[in-house]
Amino acid sequence: MHGWWYRNIVEPGKEPLMLCLLAFIVTFLVTRTIVRLIRAGKGPFRNVSAGGMHVHHVVPGTILMLTGGLMAVGTSTQSTWRLVAAVVFGVGSALVLDEFALILHLSDVYWEQAGRASVNAVMLTAGIVGCVLLGFSPLSVNDVTDQELAVRVAVLSNEAISVVFVVIALLKGKYGMALLGIFLFPLAAIASFRLARPNSPWDHWFYRRRPAKARRAVEREAGQPPLIVRFRIKVENALAGAPTAAA
Repeated sequence: MHGWWYRNIVEPGKEPLMLCLLAFIVTFLVTRTIVRLIRAGKGPFRNVSAGGMHVHHVVPGTILMLTGGLMAVGTSTQSTWRLVAAVVFGVGSALVLDEFALILHLSDVYWEQAGRASVNAVMLTAGIVGCVLLGFSPLSVNDVTDQELAVRVAVLSNEAISVVFVVIALLKGKYGMALLGIFLFPLAAIASFRLARPNSPWDHWFYRRRPAKARRAVEREAGQPPLIVRFRIKVENALAGAPTAAA
């Protein structure tokens, strides 16, 4: 157990990534807790305004991302400041991705159904970083032989074939299957051929010219979803709050 923990979690070089992920998750949970309290009118928290303009937290998030990124590339890999940079970058990334839907739609859809893109983006990012942290990176080459590296390169080459399907699955709003499809190619392929979810980028780009498919996508989303989808929705509501019901 100790060997697994050292190799996969605190292996030299992975400390910044671990701190970044922890800062990312904690910041997202704290941020969502605060905005839900503001939404409910409870607690001392209020929206931040400047000159009558609502300042979204994507603004300080962008500043922190730039600060953390510049600190990371401008300091030595052995410097303690690199760990600080990882935390700053993780905090900033969480604040930015928590409002990813606002950036995508260029509109304040935070509490609307379309705002779920932010939650999906956060969960997808945390999942990918967690997989890399736990050793699922084909190019993680610490303490591997030339033969092992050759195998990993071959695996990466095969994975590259599935990149198109993973990207299509992401654009169709199939975030969970896209994440799993990185490692299980058939899942990404299946997701890429299925109907896109309403309000996904694929829906906006292609279904506007194909109303029949857009209608089918909406009907499918409005129907009784599979058990795993219902479970995912409950988890999203618990983490981020239920979206405002459409009028």
